[in-house]
Amino acid sequence: MAFMEWRRFTFFDLNKSIDSGKISEALKGSQITTSSSGHNNLVFGDAEGFVHLANRSFDVSTFRAHDGKVNCVHHIQHSSFLVTVGEDEGGNSILRVWDTEKKDKQGSPSSLRSHRLQPGGRGATVTALAVHQNQLVAVGHSDGTILLQRGDVGRERATKQVVLRDSSDSISGLAFRITARAMFLFVATTAGSFLYNITTKDKEFKQNLDSLGCERNCCVATDCIPECNFIIGRTDAVYCYTPEGRGPCYAIEGKKKLLQISRTYLVVVAEDRKPGGGEENSITSLTLTVLDLQNKFLVYTAPVREVQAVLSEWGYFLVLTEGNNLLALAEKDVQSKLSMLFKKNLYDVAIRIAKSQQYDAEGLSDIFRQYGDHLYSKGDHSGAIEQYIKTIDTLEPSYIIRKFLDSQLIEYLTTYLQALHKYGLAGEDHTTLLINCYSKLNRTDKLREFVLTKDRDLDFDVDTAIKVCRQVSSADALTLALKHRRHDWYVKIQLEDKQEYKKVLEYISELPFHDAEANMKKYGPLLLKEAPQETTDFLKKLCSNYKPKGEPLIDPREFDGSRLEENRANPEEFIHLFLENPDMLIQFLEHSIQVDPHESNLVYNTLVEQYLQVWEAGDMEEKRQLGQKVIMLLQNPDANYDRAQTLILCQLHHFSDGLLYLYEDSKMYQHMMRYYASSRDYEGLLACCRKFGGQEPTLWVQALNACSKDSGAPAHVLSEILLVIEKDRLLPPLLVIDALASSSATLGDVRSYLLGVLKGEEEMTKQEQALIEKYSAETRAIRQQINAIETSNVIFRANLCNACNQHLEMPSIHFLCQHSFHQQ
Repeated sequence: MAFMEWRRFTFFDLNKSIDSGKISEALKGSQITTSSSGHNNLVFGDAEGFVHLANRSFDVSTFRAHDGKVNCVHHIQHSSFLVTVGEDEGGNSILRVWDTEKKDKQGSPSSLRSHRLQPGGRGATVTALAVHQNQLVAVGHSDGTILLQRGDVGRERATKQVVLRDSSDSISGLAFRITARAMFLFVATTAGSFLYNITTKDKEFKQNLDSLGCERNCCVATDCIPECNFIIGRTDAVYCYTPEGRGPCYAIEGKKKLLQISRTYLVVVAEDRKPGGGEENSITSLTLTVLDLQNKFLVYTAPVREVQAVLSEWGYFLVLTEGNNLLALAEKDVQSKLSMLFKKNLYDVAIRIAKSQQYDAEGLSDIFRQYGDHLYSKGDHSGAIEQYIKTIDTLEPSYIIRKFLDSQLIEYLTTYLQALHKYGLAGEDHTTLLINCYSKLNRTDKLREFVLTKDRDLDFDVDTAIKVCRQVSSADALTLALKHRRHDWYVKIQLEDKQEYKKVLEYISELPFHDAEANMKKYGPLLLKEAPQETTDFLKKLCSNYKPKGEPLIDPREFDGSRLEENRANPEEFIHLFLENPDMLIQFLEHSIQVDPHESNLVYNTLVEQYLQVWEAGDMEEKRQLGQKVIMLLQNPDANYDRAQTLILCQLHHFSDGLLYLYEDSKMYQHMMRYYASSRDYEGLLACCRKFGGQEPTLWVQALNACSKDSGAPAHVLSEILLVIEKDRLLPPLLVIDALASSSATLGDVRSYLLGVLKGEEEMTKQEQALIEKYSAETRAIRQQINAIETSNVIFRANLCNACNQHLEMPSIHFLCQHSFHQQ
């Protein structure tokens, strides 16, 4: 038998004793006429009308299905229904349906249905049978007649029969093909092949496929191969058909005796004639061949004796040979196939096999790696790198990179690195290596294309590419950064490599708010140093309601009534940038509190501190201007400064105006007095006492103590203090004298105070003497009244109640003091 030039392998093992002779023993003496398999059963029909069922253990049960020869059997794959067609005593064809799981009293499958077939003419025998999912049955006859039954196979009344008679040639085979939109019945005769479209009941129509037919048992159907729904074996080749017409054909010479298919494996039993001195003397033998139609391999071939049947069940091809011996073809497991192919270095075949077996990505990757290693060892570096590229998802890139680091292999390494970037799995080191490869190969055009080509998927790490390009060309690095909007890189290169400070500020001003804010935080110190005024002006914008340059001042969404988020940076976060430029900091902070008078505590405190630092170091005019600014700031009710910290700052920088304002505003009059005393400002001291002495009289006492300790205190100040103390009696004279005892004050300084005190004491003495005389006279009068009451009668003449001013009613109560009341 001559085959097409397909690769030959042995992917099946032959087992000659799989059933331990059970089938041969059970079928001994039987002439097998037909066979089928399904639902874990092997089915054999014989010429005597018996059907033999073999289970998974090859135990055989036999029952009589027909009186005469069994022409066809079909066991539905996923059902317990068995359909048989045989002859009765009169030679009529009978279709019967059995349930192999239900048994009758004799232990045989129960009969569900029996139907006499009546094709057109007498003498026509059944030659083909097809059943589809319990709903369709087709029976072909030797005179070309086809009986098509629709309905439940197991229920006689549920089926409807139609006769299709479009050929006079014997039917060799039938097969159903069901799609989502149509139903077809493939028909093979001894003289041709065609199909019926049976989608619509009673409207079946024929479509010719080919003018060549086949013998019985030489056609099979499959759903596993898209281009092969119906396969016919002829002497010259095997032909495939679909509802659209003829598909591929495979040149396998030799008269075909039998075809069987399982998944993508096609079994062909054909005659193989060997020359023997003439046509009549040629030696004929049978060859069993297994073809892998998907991968286009010849996966098994062996000479066999006369073959009666080939069945597919339990993962085997089961071959019934002469003498009813059962052979089994078992497919090798995938790993065994691959191991065999690896030994022969047939990695391309191994890959096809693994893919057809749905190998996972990791398993395929390992085969690609081995294939690549094999090609690499043979010096086929181009082929090797092609295989290595297929391992990118699973194999560590360093495994391949190490193999191609030699300078003579850089071109192949470049190809691999390009693929690594295309898959988006390249890291920083890989990008660096690829750009270096371009440089060593002097492929500047490739380098530019790699990093700068527009309208291409991004397949490299941009940051790494910019970093490496910067070492070669700052201009290319800038272009790359600008293209991919790597703002940080663009600003960094412009500042460090080109010192384009104003251009950087212009670029940042066009960025979205968050990007502009981040770049100013990072590069603000350098920009303030080199372009202070421009940088400060931009920071003012950033800390106001920022809008990128070029955008409209008014957002169209505002007209829809939408409330837009205000883009305004926090000034606090930029204060540290101005450490070496206080003048710019003052500008910045003044703008901030102007934009938002309720700025934070830190902003106001920093502004006050900067004012005072510049004030302390400035000339008279600067002091005047800044002093006014500080006082205005302190007097502003919206100013959110820390009073305690501001007090300390005013003290540190000796800013008395601010210090006194804060003391006064905080009602810290004692501190004001201490400040005036320490600075020997007695006019201020006196003014403070005059202004706040009414609220806090002890200020005059504090002023006295301050003057008593300073010999240089003006006399008129001391005199006024003593005058107020005397007037308001704030301190006893003895304590005043005691306070002045250690001072340098003269008698003349305190003469008026002492005279006033003595005069006051004299007047007080006179007032007290007058009171003594008054109280003595009142005492004598009271004593005389008491004596009169004790020694004389008292006459009560009152006729009105002293409480209610009404006439007294009896009983009444009278007191010696001449008061009278009702008793109640």
